[in-house]
Amino acid sequence: MSVEVRRTPAGLQLELAGPWGLAQVESARGALAAIDLGAVHAIELSTRGVESLDLSGAWVLHEFLQRARAAGAEVSFQGAPPDQLRLIDAAVKEPEGAGAAVAPMPAAGLEGLLYDIGRYVVHAWHDAVLSFAFLGRTLVTLLVNLGNPRRLRPISVARHLYETGITAVPIVALIAFLVTVIVAYLSAQQLRGLGVDIYVVDLVTIGVLRELAVLLTSIITAGRSASSYAAELGSMQLNEEVDALIATGVDTFEVLVVPRVLGFVIALPLLTVIADLVGLTGGALLCRYLLDMPLTQYINRVGEAISPTTFWVGIMKAPVFALLIALAGCYRGMQVRGSARELGHKVTVAVVQAIFLVILADAVFAIVFMKLDI
Repeated sequence: MSVEVRRTPAGLQLELAGPWGLAQVESARGALAAIDLGAVHAIELSTRGVESLDLSGAWVLHEFLQRARAAGAEVSFQGAPPDQLRLIDAAVKEPEGAGAAVAPMPAAGLEGLLYDIGRYVVHAWHDAVLSFAFLGRTLVTLLVNLGNPRRLRPISVARHLYETGITAVPIVALIAFLVTVIVAYLSAQQLRGLGVDIYVVDLVTIGVLRELAVLLTSIITAGRSASSYAAELGSMQLNEEVDALIATGVDTFEVLVVPRVLGFVIALPLLTVIADLVGLTGGALLCRYLLDMPLTQYINRVGEAISPTTFWVGIMKAPVFALLIALAGCYRGMQVRGSARELGHKVTVAVVQAIFLVILADAVFAIVFMKLDI
């Protein structure tokens, strides 16, 4: 445990390092008490060097921050404050609504409509900022732990890979088969009268490999995995299990979020490959029994229809879609507070948001690939 103090024209810069736990409480309290706060107007703290921080060390830091604010100093952090401080602040603050002014009711008519629109825009902007902050913290945690594979929780990643990938194979294969057969049947009905039955193979092959397989797989797994992630993490929030992890100095993103994201990012491309194979098989069966097309002719036409980028275009989308779905589920799950009703609402929002983001990302991919002539 160490506290490095630097005086600047603006005030004090404190850099905390080492472990801050129960064993270091007295030494930490003594080091912070020795800091002279006279004539200090601003204090900037950095906790990036802290190896571990539990509730005991956070309480000592909370006492110092109270003393600094009482002395008239403005306190800020380099980056986000530790989650342990958020827990302490939430525990010691006044009950919600105590001494708070009652917000005026919006007027009816045009003024009320403008009030509702403004409130929605502010809420949407705030939610977007928090979403990007969640994404940034997840990616930073992942990059920091890449050098130490054990901290990536391979056992937890394997469990989530099994739950989101292997258990989803039957439903993904069934949906891919049925949708491909439907698309092939409709295409055959339209093209058979023109004498160009062979182009049914082109439509099925390109449609499945570029769009249908990855998009259908993503939408199906969004309903399964995004809801699962949001429900699991939301239940942990309601049971205060997440707060308990934070209180013991555990990085909840490292333990709860990154393994889920990694597991799903690995699972979705594999599910997409399975959907590709099943979809092409469904197209082959329909062409064989509806168009009397020999299997060898179908296989040869598939080889002619596939360009060097057709397969990889669909596979490239899968990790991006997986990242969006996993983050939507984890983000909404970590937002759950207060009641089971809030849990149900966040699970619904997670699924809807995940599907919307997948379709939006697919549209962006389509524009980019068109501009790149891929």
